Amino acid sequence: MADFEIETLENIRFVRAILRDEAIRTEAGALSYMRGAVSMSASIPGPLALFRASLSAEAAIRPTFRGTGDVFLEPTLGGYYAFQINEKPWILDRGAYWASEASVSVEVQRERVMNAFWTGAGLIDFHTRVSGRGKVVLNAPGPVEEIELGDEELAVEGRAVIARSSRVRFYLRRPSRGYLSSWLSGEKLLRVYRGPGRILLSNAPYWSEMLLKTTRGLKP
Repeated sequence: MADFEIETLENIRFVRAILRDEAIRTEAGALSYMRGAVSMSASIPGPLALFRASLSAEAAIRPTFRGTGDVFLEPTLGGYYAFQINEKPWILDRGAYWASEASVSVEVQRERVMNAFWTGAGLIDFHTRVSGRGKVVLNAPGPVEEIELGDEELAVEGRAVIARSSRVRFYLRRPSRGYLSSWLSGEKLLRVYRGPGRILLSNAPYWSEMLLKTTRGLKP
């Protein structure tokens, strides 16, 4: 199995993939450099995949690196998180996918129409869906916490949840039952995740990522 190492240099984090006659897949444009007997290939997706990509922020083409050597991916002021999946699918937030072993299937899944509408994505929204057996690396603004949900729900303001197992249901609701209370609270619609299943939560960004977003006028 390929190894993914998350390394830090001068408060900047990057992923090093170590291949031993193995293959990995990455997000388009993620390569920084590679060393050893490693080759890269990319195939043109079908019309349906291109159409789905045009309706979302997800890439239609994700290159494959194969061979023996090291593949270094682009650095970030945020962070990365590597985890193992075992057959059961996971749904990733938009832009969260970064790399995976070639044994992992990378597809797309359509969100419910009302969820897509109220999150501002329009009536059609596709998220990346990974399944199979192998390692997956995610983009994350900061440290990641893995939470096991029983028959309960977790309500989050914003896009702190970067991935969820496919059994976890996702919907949106007001912070209060009453319209007036919700308006007075100043809180927006909450993203609600109901178990059973697992979620990956990145609630607090690294200070460098927060500083970058603040200088750009974005919400940390």
